[in-house]
Amino acid sequence: MMGMEEIAALLPEQMRARLRSARIAGGTATLVFDASGLSGNVREGLEADARAILDGREGIGQVRVAMMADKVKRQIVAIGSGKGGVGKSTLAANLAVALAKAGHKVGLVDADIYGPSQPMLLGTEGQRPQARDKTLIPIVSPTGIPVLSVGNLVEPGRAVAWRGPMTGGALTQMMEADWGDAELLLVDLPPGTGDIQLTMIQRFKPDGAVIVSTPQDLSLIDARRAVSLFEQAGVPIIGMIENMAGYVCPHCGELSDPFGLGGAESAAAAMGAPFLGRIPLTLSIRISSDAGQPLAAGEGPEADAFKAIAAQVAAWLDKEAA
Repeated sequence: MMGMEEIAALLPEQMRARLRSARIAGGTATLVFDASGLSGNVREGLEADARAILDGREGIGQVRVAMMADKVKRQIVAIGSGKGGVGKSTLAANLAVALAKAGHKVGLVDADIYGPSQPMLLGTEGQRPQARDKTLIPIVSPTGIPVLSVGNLVEPGRAVAWRGPMTGGALTQMMEADWGDAELLLVDLPPGTGDIQLTMIQRFKPDGAVIVSTPQDLSLIDARRAVSLFEQAGVPIIGMIENMAGYVCPHCGELSDPFGLGGAESAAAAMGAPFLGRIPLTLSIRISSDAGQPLAAGEGPEADAFKAIAAQVAAWLDKEAA
């Protein structure tokens, strides 16, 4: 009977380093590899290579390959808003990119089932995620962010007319996908405080929540409701972000505040929540978002604003994990 050492000698060095056990009994070769930190595609390649090397060798009629890996402990951050149209999805995409740029292993779940924006924001429109053993494999965006969105699962422009249980099932499928070595999942929630938010809280209990609002009172009323929902469920508020805060005229350079200024900061202070910072209202953010090229991936004042917020979120998560 061929044992561990004999089988290992047939494998290349890189493969041997991950081999944990191997034996041949009754014509069946069984190999167990350590797949810690490997993406789904790399694991599949490792298995295929092992089969190719051993298939057809004398005394081997069948090859079985098993993968073992330490379960990655992922932190989950919900990105929410009480109201639509405040730029929450744009913020989520750029925050994911800024965190990844700072060295964090980040994945993004687009949980806005009825209005998914991440395919456009991250440049994955027209791509469909693959599945292995009924487990979804995230699409990797051009900026390197693995992402899953209903927008990549349905035909472009097609309305999603699902009832609550179906939306909950879709969220669960995306959350339980093969996220590889991602240590942090950002979840771009739909506006409001409905079924998706409740499913997220009950099944996956985020480590913390980031609330996005514009400075105007109308948005802040709904943002307070979002804060209240997470607080009632025992989900800590990482902080509030004031989006679309300040507009510099490209012609005269004058700064104006079409949505007001300081509203989210004041609301955060009143609720005892941290204030994470402001993102300006600029044409470049709109253009880059429509083009699927998040500004956080580059340099400039807007990128710096996202970077500063990402640093605060990362510091909060590090403190919680300690």
